[in-house]
Amino acid sequence: MVQKSEEGARRGRGRPRAYDPDTALRQAREAFWVAGYSGTSLDDIAAATGMNRPSLYAAFGDKHSLYLHALNLYWTEGLAAMRRALSDERPLAEELMEVYDRSLAIYFSGEGPPRGCFAIGTATTEAVQDAEIRARFAEGLKVLDRAFEDRIRLAQEGGEIPRGADAAALAAVASSTLHTLAIRARMGTPREELRELARKSVAVICGS
Repeated sequence: MVQKSEEGARRGRGRPRAYDPDTALRQAREAFWVAGYSGTSLDDIAAATGMNRPSLYAAFGDKHSLYLHALNLYWTEGLAAMRRALSDERPLAEELMEVYDRSLAIYFSGEGPPRGCFAIGTATTEAVQDAEIRARFAEGLKVLDRAFEDRIRLAQEGGEIPRGADAAALAAVASSTLHTLAIRARMGTPREELRELARKSVAVICGS
C-alpha cells in the first residue's frame, strides 16, 4: 500500500499542470506591460504564468509570437470596448468621455505606478526594428482612427457636428488625445488632470 501511494505521488508530480490559455496570455501580457518586450525574459513569463518553457512554446510559440498574441488580445479587447462606448445611443460628447474614462481606468490599473497603454508602452520601441510588430501596431491605430471617424460622421448626420467639419481630422484629434493620455499617465500626470485634458479635447471635437 505504501509502495502504491509513492508511485501515485510520483505520477502526480510528473503530470503537467493544467492551465487556461486566455488566463496565461493575460498573465504574460502583464509581464510585458511592466518591463517591455526586450526587458521581459521567457523566465519572467514562465514565472508570471506558472508554465514552464516547453508548455509556453507549445501553447504560444516563441517569445516574439507570444508578444504578438498579447498585442492582438489588447487591441481586440480595447477596440471592442471602444465600439461599445461609441454606440450612437447618447450624445457624442458623453460617448467620447466614456472612451477616455475607460482608457484611464486601464492606464491607472495594476500594481505600482500608472502604466499607460500596453501597445504604446511596449510596441513603439520595438516597431523601429521589428516589421511585424510595426505592422500590427499600425493596423491597430488605423482601426482606432476609423472607429472615431465613423462615430463622428454619425454625429454629423444627427446634427451634433456641422456637416462641413473634417471628420477625419476630428478623429485624429480624438485618437491623439487617447495617445497623450496614455503617455502622460505613464509619466506620472495625475488622473484628474488627464480627465480634464480629455474633457477639453471633447469640447474641441464637439465644437462646444
